[in-house]
Amino acid sequence: MMLLSVLQANASVLDVEANLRTIDDAAQRASQAGSGLLLTPELFPVGYAPLRLHAELDPSTLPGIRERLAGIARTNGIGLVYSLPAPAAGSEGSWHITATLLDSAGNEVLNYAKVHLFGPEEHKAFVGAQEPPAVVDFNGIRTSLLICYDVEFPEAVRAAATRGAELLLVPTALSAGFDNVPQVLIRARALESQLNVAYANHSGHEDIYNFLGGSVVAGPDGSLLAAAGESATLLFAEVGTESVKAAREEVPYLRERRPELYEEWDN
Repeated sequence: MMLLSVLQANASVLDVEANLRTIDDAAQRASQAGSGLLLTPELFPVGYAPLRLHAELDPSTLPGIRERLAGIARTNGIGLVYSLPAPAAGSEGSWHITATLLDSAGNEVLNYAKVHLFGPEEHKAFVGAQEPPAVVDFNGIRTSLLICYDVEFPEAVRAAATRGAELLLVPTALSAGFDNVPQVLIRARALESQLNVAYANHSGHEDIYNFLGGSVVAGPDGSLLAAAGESATLLFAEVGTESVKAAREEVPYLRERRPELYEEWDN
């Protein structure tokens, strides 16, 4: 078992110093509570504002921000998931939205680039990636990453599950009014693919967006392990492999899939 922490907070657009202070403070509190990992929201270190980021963020500052985040993980002795823009290979001046998992020594152990972009602003500011979610062993738990809108597609979560994921970490930036995403959909994804899903959202107002809050951690039986309201908070939940094994044993969804049939149906 691992104690997981989820940061729900309000970022300041392009005030990297303030946002890193928020992450560092949460990492200290999480580490003191015995947590092995802190999950933070989508694009939190720079704030969520796709068009402003595209226009105003200097890409040469990104490696320095990553260094600082690695320092936060290392100093506090805690794993960390953060999300930042990153240059897209092969397309000049284009960026992906990415998420990175660091171990407690600040080493990058997993990277993911968002496949499903949401809304006109993201489509103008970023390009969608194509690589499937990879899986690594983190503190004894097979762990994978998706970002925000990705988790709303059952295919994306299933791709992580069929690669062996037992814990899915999802930085998000979900607007107010979409309550059914964390309350219904995240729990359904956890249940149908029988893994733990942690979903970290912004709170408050940033740029042109009002955020829902409502961060959640769901267990592999669809149960709610932790849930936030609208305001800034640090959530904690115990996640592990035993509950995943038990759920997959009781109802063998993954084993009894018939992908060759589904391919035929799609055609």
